[in-house]
Amino acid sequence: MAKKISAKKIVLAYSGGLDTSIILKWLTEEYDAEVIAYSADLGQGEELDHIPAKAKATGASKSYVVDLKEEFTRDFVFPMFRANAIYEGRYFLGTSIARPLIAKAQMEIAKKEGADAVSHGATGKGNDQVRFEIAYYHYDPAIKVIAPWREWTMKSRTDLENYAKKRGIPVPTSKKFPWSSDRNLLHISFEGAILENPWAEAPEAMYALTVRPEDAPNTPEYVEVEFESGDAVAVNGKRLSPAKLLAELNRLGGKHGIGRVDLLENRYVGMKSRGVYETPGGTILEEAHRAVESITMDREVMHLRDSLVTRYSEMVYNGYWFSPERRVLQALIDESQKTVNGKARIKLYKGHCRVVGRDSSTDSLFNVDFATFEKDEVYNQADAEGFIKLNALRMRIASIQRTNQAQGKTKAVKAAAPAAAAKPAAKKAAAKAVAKKAAAKPAAKKAAAKPVVKKAAAKPAVKKTVAKKAAPKKK
Repeated sequence: MAKKISAKKIVLAYSGGLDTSIILKWLTEEYDAEVIAYSADLGQGEELDHIPAKAKATGASKSYVVDLKEEFTRDFVFPMFRANAIYEGRYFLGTSIARPLIAKAQMEIAKKEGADAVSHGATGKGNDQVRFEIAYYHYDPAIKVIAPWREWTMKSRTDLENYAKKRGIPVPTSKKFPWSSDRNLLHISFEGAILENPWAEAPEAMYALTVRPEDAPNTPEYVEVEFESGDAVAVNGKRLSPAKLLAELNRLGGKHGIGRVDLLENRYVGMKSRGVYETPGGTILEEAHRAVESITMDREVMHLRDSLVTRYSEMVYNGYWFSPERRVLQALIDESQKTVNGKARIKLYKGHCRVVGRDSSTDSLFNVDFATFEKDEVYNQADAEGFIKLNALRMRIASIQRTNQAQGKTKAVKAAAPAAAAKPAAKKAAAKAVAKKAAAKPAAKKAAAKPVVKKAAAKPAVKKTVAKKAAPKKK
């Protein structure tokens, strides 16, 4: 159990669900502090209608419902989708990407209200506690954090339900729908109850955003999504704001049973956990985005970006949205998206979503003159021979070496002589060098003496010449 701190005013991230409904009452009782309820509107819709009244009835001194839908889609979802970030190949990170923004707005309210503490409903087993608290400390390193699941004696959802009944707190769970859920504009997630049996199929009654694929329309539907610098800007030719665009894709995808995922994932804290997700609009968005990238993005840039997607996805999943490493990766990803301008046509049919067309009038790298299987005048196919041989050179050399070794033809590399054995040879060589140098000295002296003799012999001639010039003076 964590050590209890003192707090005078607490801002609680309040959803109105089971956990935070209990926490609101518990904070007022245990801390004898003023509690302000804050709810982020991330696209839950009708789920927020009764938040203010419920929060007040449970003990909140004040409540905030902040509309974050546009900011959520524009500044969090879209940057993540530029990276094609999907955790463990399946999860579109709908809950993970929402937590940093919820925490950001919560800290803004705490500053405005002069609160000395913030609180959340994440358990001590999950990822959300990390996501929330890393974001809190990013904005205020000195903020006090109250995590009731790490403090109180209640250990299960059954304990929470009993606590709620004793205090008359209405909660949304029931024997018919016992699982917990988290919803926003990107997705809805489900955990707990029957889902804790990894072999059991999720009941159809659980799904909220998508129809059963078998019950989807028998006629496929085509949707066109247009992109500018990697962000979706229009659906079927109609330009929409980020939030409205995602909502429209949710409607289209939900109608055709698109985006259901049943995943046993690896939590950051170390355990495996099962989650069932519905991400209809996000599934269409990712498929369309990849299609436009395929026609506009340089091969090596794409492969470099793709090599970083796993790391980027882990940063988002684990709560490091505000970290310097995520920002650095985002800068690289955003640079790679400058040419991702165009549109994709997607076919929706009974739970399936696939690209059937892509185009870019400004940044297409597809040139049919080069790619055609018909006759062309721009590509010499004979050039491929040298290209292939050069790229195969290392493998050809390896094959030659293996064959030679097997046949005993490979010459062994002579090992260097041991240092001790090398000494006599070195001494002998040194002695020869000294003898050669000594033998060279007389010859050098003899050669040096000859110029001196010649120089001395030359002097009388100089004097004789001088004498001849001086003779006329005697006249």
